Amino acid sequence: MLFLGICSFLAISCTSDKDGKDFVKCVLKQGILERAAMNIKEEPVTVTAFIAERSAGDIHDFYSEGDYWWPDTLNPDGPYVRRDGETNPDNFVAHRHAMIRFSSIVGNLTSAYLLTQDKEYVDVILAHVRAWFVNESTKMNPNLQYAQAIKGIATGRGIGIIDTVHLMEVAQSLWQLEKLGVLSKDDIKSTKQWFADYLKWMFTHQYGIDEMNAKNNHGTCWVMQAAVFARYAGDKDMMDFCKRRYKEVLLPKQMAEDGSFPLETARTKPYGYSLFNLDAMATICQTLSDKNDNLWTYTAEGGKNMEKGINFIYPYVIDKESWIYTKDVMYWDEWPVAHPFLIFGALQTHNKNWQSTWEKLEHFPVTDEVVRNLPVRNPLIWI
Repeated sequence: MLFLGICSFLAISCTSDKDGKDFVKCVLKQGILERAAMNIKEEPVTVTAFIAERSAGDIHDFYSEGDYWWPDTLNPDGPYVRRDGETNPDNFVAHRHAMIRFSSIVGNLTSAYLLTQDKEYVDVILAHVRAWFVNESTKMNPNLQYAQAIKGIATGRGIGIIDTVHLMEVAQSLWQLEKLGVLSKDDIKSTKQWFADYLKWMFTHQYGIDEMNAKNNHGTCWVMQAAVFARYAGDKDMMDFCKRRYKEVLLPKQMAEDGSFPLETARTKPYGYSLFNLDAMATICQTLSDKNDNLWTYTAEGGKNMEKGINFIYPYVIDKESWIYTKDVMYWDEWPVAHPFLIFGALQTHNKNWQSTWEKLEHFPVTDEVVRNLPVRNPLIWI
């Protein structure tokens, strides 16, 4: 009880003049350690724990079904039909939920280790990591060939690759833990090999090529994932490729001159998708920027850059009801939360307004739709 009281006092007394990482620690410390106390007791659960009866793969293959696809009321036994923006609650999502759980546990326990240097957290992290990537009986195959399947239409699709945004915080955690010298050579070798294999599949399989070339948030998320996985796997060529992709494709072709994303605002969830795409671009910049090449300040033709993107959406984070586009068809009330573009952008530009707004928003959301579309939930491991 004394510890929680101290943490509460720290959270209340956080000031924006703290160093970036210290400020984030101060804001999140209590929540991280409370969650870590629960996470440390949890056993690994991988894709092999759930049988996907409609999957064309085996028990080691990740499987999911397209969110917006529903039975045809005129032909109940026939192929599914699309209802954009409306999530079918009866589709198979057990593997996705298991991956999100894995990501949340690893990311949060890594954050807890950064706060406390308690090695017990690392031991639990590695139990989960080995279950997913190393142990023969429980590991996941390094591909997403059967993701976002549609009954009667497709056994898998390229857009399914967006599901593995939830492996990014695992790769980022491993990258941090390797730098801190707490991973064994065997753990480093085996996990880097898994991500290298998956990265190769993303870059060479037709599904991966299709997703890379997607013109909206799916293309952004391909680059975001590839950048994070490549950094951990030590693939500098892929990191350079992702930098070029951001500069030459994502920023100039997705952002309008006012900082909006027209391909997202045209959807049935324009608000949520705009937030999501900006989060993904911010994560790319946070991952790939260095002293010689700062993507945060890179500006494409028409003055398109990250600051303009955040400036466009920020008034609608402050006052969602002023949103000039249609309301999202589902989950309008659940947004915004403590988006990574706010804290990453604030620390890069020293914008105290973005920082204080991030501090006040929800840092530990529980709504499935929000968690699924929040690529960074543990910002401490990214700073």
